[in-house]
Amino acid sequence: MYIQNHLLTGRFSGRSVHRLHCDKHSGQLVRPDTIVLHYTAGADALSSAHYMARADSDTSAHLVIARDGGIIQLLPFNTIAWHAGKSEHEGRTNINRYSIGIEMDNAGQLHRREGRFYSWFNCEYMPDEVYTDCENGRATYWHNYTLVQIQTLFAVCKLLLGEYPIRHIVGHSDISPRKVDPGPAFPMEKFRHQLLLYHTPQSPR
Repeated sequence: MYIQNHLLTGRFSGRSVHRLHCDKHSGQLVRPDTIVLHYTAGADALSSAHYMARADSDTSAHLVIARDGGIIQLLPFNTIAWHAGKSEHEGRTNINRYSIGIEMDNAGQLHRREGRFYSWFNCEYMPDEVYTDCENGRATYWHNYTLVQIQTLFAVCKLLLGEYPIRHIVGHSDISPRKVDPGPAFPMEKFRHQLLLYHTPQSPR
């Protein structure tokens, strides 16, 4: 797998990248230096990607990564997607103008009812799919990410670091306090540390 003309090309772990047409962007993204990680809070990767591609929704992203490691690309990496919303990071606002947005198929926060776990759209999840966190002394429950999903994300981010002058890898919650994704189930600090070990800063292009 490699990047050609700002699109992922080839195969990763035996899978080809699926492309889905999306017109929702705000022009050219020049020298992106940030990767923003999100969860979809949806039922599956394809339905979430189709939702973002719809003309009547107000969000879009560059990629969606499925739980089985599949990749869906909606926009080339040199376009401004609508994923960050009202955002700020290190003195800059509207982080869409500087970033590549990657959505991971994940239901987000779950709710426990009678010992069983459900998403906001009432899909049940087995206990081995649930990550338990503690917030203000009470347990909270989150949909786990899969290993192959994180491995795919890592491979994609390594390619992006090699192609663009990426300096920041952040979660949506890092740039927009009203957001919680990618949530405590995602190992953000470990992921960011391991990824940046591979990173040699790019010179301006």
